[in-house]
Order: sequence, then structure tokens, then C-alpha cells
Amino acid sequence: MKQSKRFRAAAAGVEPKKIYTIEEAVSKVKETATAKFKESVDIAVRLGVDPKKADQAIRGTVSLPHGVGKEVRVLVLAKPPRDEEAKAAGADHAGFTEYLQKIQGGWADVDVIIATPDVMGDVGKLGKILGPRGLMPNPKSGTVTPDVAKAVKEVKAGKIEFRVDKSGIVHASVGKADFEVKALVDNINAFLTTVVRLRPPTAKGAYIRSINLSSTMGPGVAIDRNQVAAH
Repeated sequence: MKQSKRFRAAAAGVEPKKIYTIEEAVSKVKETATAKFKESVDIAVRLGVDPKKADQAIRGTVSLPHGVGKEVRVLVLAKPPRDEEAKAAGADHAGFTEYLQKIQGGWADVDVIIATPDVMGDVGKLGKILGPRGLMPNPKSGTVTPDVAKAVKEVKAGKIEFRVDKSGIVHASVGKADFEVKALVDNINAFLTTVVRLRPPTAKGAYIRSINLSSTMGPGVAIDRNQVAAH
């Protein structure tokens, strides 16, 4: 893969094979985030699980104390009066039939979809459209709930959802490169604490295999997994 001069220059600032503390890794990622736009800071955690086994398919949510640094667009699928409650709580879009039709027509200009339990029979029919985009509401992530106002406020405040992929890796955005170091460290610690808490009893051997932090266009920086074990 051809690398740009900017990326090579950024990568030169990361010592090969060095394992950093969380604080060091955050500082290094901030230094190497040299793109012309505001880069996100992303974390990738390789877990010692078998995602093919239902009890090891890690999935969860975490409220990042400092948010993700971007406006999260929320759609609430609900009938009156819940749709109005959602709008009052800050939802960008709220309604039912008209949005089902828009989604069927290819519209999906949102980051999170929340739905009330009573409409999931109809929403479930859109699984082939919403599933691949990671937008399907799910009770485990708190996006299927009768309390739509609370759910909207939590998402807007920095609640994110994550799930392990088929390679056993969990990915998440934990903020922006222009965040203060402490804010990013707080967000990362909140995320890792949640991932560790979700360790399935059937997982054998080391649970946290590796952790890498990077900006959107920057090189990966390895974090000491033993620091997390002691965290």
C-alpha cells in the first residue's frame, strides 16, 4: 500500500514495537494527527474470544464521560405521544410510518436509531437494510426502549455501542484528536473498563490480547495490555 509523505512523517514519530502507557499513547496519537481535518481517535482491542460462539459475541454500550466530539444524529421510531417526547429530548428525527418508508427508499442519514418495543415488529422487517449499516435497534444496546427521552439524552451525551467483529476485535471512536489528553484518557479508561467487565466466563487464556490507538489518518500506537489488566 502506497503511503503519503504525511503518513510516513507521522509514523516516524512512533517507535517500532514499543508498548506505550495509555497517557503516552494518547499524547503520541495527538502528535501524529496531522491531517487537514479534525481527526477522530479510534481504539481497537483484540480479544481472546471466539465470536462464532453466542456467549462470546461481545456486545455492549458505554457512556464516554467527555462524549465523542461530534453531533450524533438520532432517529426515533415511535408513535404518538412518544415521538413528541423524543423530539423534546433532542432527537433529530422522530416519527413512524413516514420514516419506515424513507428507510425502505434508501434513506439512512442518521448515526443511531432508537425504537419503542411496540413498533419493533415493523422495524424488524427492515433488518436487511439497517443491519449491515449497524443501525438496527437492539434491546441489549438500549436502543429498544419505552423511555425514548432518556435514550436520546444518553446517546447525545456520549453513549456509544460496540460489538466484536468476526476477527475478535472491538473497534470504537473515543473522541477527537483536539481533545485534551485527560479527556481522551478518561474516555479510553471508561471504554476498556466496560470491555473487561463483559469478559465471558467461557473465554480461555488472555482476554485482552492487544490494544491499538490511532487517529483517523495516523499510525497505530500499541498500548500496554497489562496496564488494563491492572486497571
